[in-house]
Amino acid sequence: MSKTKNKVVIRTEYCKGCGLCAAVCKKGVLQTSENLNKQGYYYMEPAEGAECTGCMSCTLVCPDLAIEVYSE
Repeated sequence: MSKTKNKVVIRTEYCKGCGLCAAVCKKGVLQTSENLNKQGYYYMEPAEGAECTGCMSCTLVCPDLAIEVYSE
Protein backbone atom coordinates (compact mmCIF):
# COMPACT_ATOMS: atom_id res chain seq x y z
CA MET A 1 0.00 0.00 0.00
CA SER A 2 1.55 3.30 -1.08
CA LYS A 3 1.37 6.46 0.95
CA THR A 4 -0.74 9.23 -0.63
CA LYS A 5 1.19 12.42 -1.23
CA ASN A 6 -0.52 15.76 -1.04
CA LYS A 7 0.41 18.90 -2.92
CA VAL A 8 -0.32 22.43 -1.71
CA VAL A 9 -0.94 24.99 -4.44
CA ILE A 10 -0.93 28.69 -3.58
CA ARG A 11 -2.62 31.06 -6.01
CA THR A 12 -0.01 33.74 -5.38
CA GLU A 13 -1.91 36.61 -6.95
CA TYR A 14 -4.74 36.17 -4.42
CA CYS A 15 -2.50 35.71 -1.37
CA LYS A 16 -1.91 38.67 0.94
CA GLY A 17 0.64 36.83 3.08
CA CYS A 18 -1.41 37.06 6.27
CA GLY A 19 0.21 33.86 7.60
CA LEU A 20 -2.98 32.31 8.97
CA CYS A 21 -2.33 29.17 6.93
CA ALA A 22 1.19 28.78 8.32
CA ALA A 23 -0.13 29.29 11.86
CA VAL A 24 -2.60 26.38 11.58
CA CYS A 25 -0.28 23.99 9.71
CA LYS A 26 0.99 21.42 12.21
CA LYS A 27 3.65 20.14 9.78
CA GLY A 28 5.18 23.52 8.87
CA VAL A 29 4.39 23.09 5.20
CA LEU A 30 3.89 26.80 4.47
CA GLN A 31 6.30 29.71 4.67
CA THR A 32 6.47 33.32 3.55
CA SER A 33 8.07 33.83 0.15
CA GLU A 34 10.95 36.22 -0.38
CA ASN A 35 9.18 37.41 -3.55
CA LEU A 36 6.33 39.87 -3.98
CA ASN A 37 3.17 39.29 -5.99
CA LYS A 38 1.69 41.96 -8.30
CA GLN A 39 -0.20 43.51 -5.37
CA GLY A 40 3.05 43.98 -3.46
CA TYR A 41 2.51 41.25 -0.83
CA TYR A 42 5.00 38.62 0.29
CA TYR A 43 2.83 35.62 -0.49
CA MET A 44 2.91 32.20 1.18
CA GLU A 45 4.53 29.21 -0.49
CA PRO A 46 5.11 25.53 0.28
CA ALA A 47 8.33 24.93 2.22
CA GLU A 48 10.81 22.70 0.45
CA GLY A 49 10.90 19.16 1.81
CA ALA A 50 7.85 19.52 4.07
CA GLU A 51 5.19 16.84 3.69
CA CYS A 52 1.53 17.88 3.64
CA THR A 53 -0.86 15.55 5.48
CA GLY A 54 -3.89 16.76 3.49
CA CYS A 55 -5.76 18.00 6.57
CA MET A 56 -6.92 21.07 4.59
CA SER A 57 -6.75 23.38 7.63
CA CYS A 58 -4.90 25.94 5.51
CA THR A 59 -7.66 26.03 2.92
CA LEU A 60 -10.34 26.47 5.57
CA VAL A 61 -8.60 29.38 7.29
CA CYS A 62 -7.51 31.30 4.17
CA PRO A 63 -9.65 34.47 3.88
CA ASP A 64 -8.69 34.93 0.22
CA LEU A 65 -9.37 31.36 -1.00
CA ALA A 66 -5.81 31.28 -2.31
CA ILE A 67 -4.90 27.72 -1.25
CA GLU A 68 -5.77 24.38 -2.80
CA VAL A 69 -4.65 20.93 -1.65
CA TYR A 70 -4.48 17.99 -4.07
CA SER A 71 -3.79 14.28 -3.57
CA GLU A 72 -1.17 12.91 -5.92
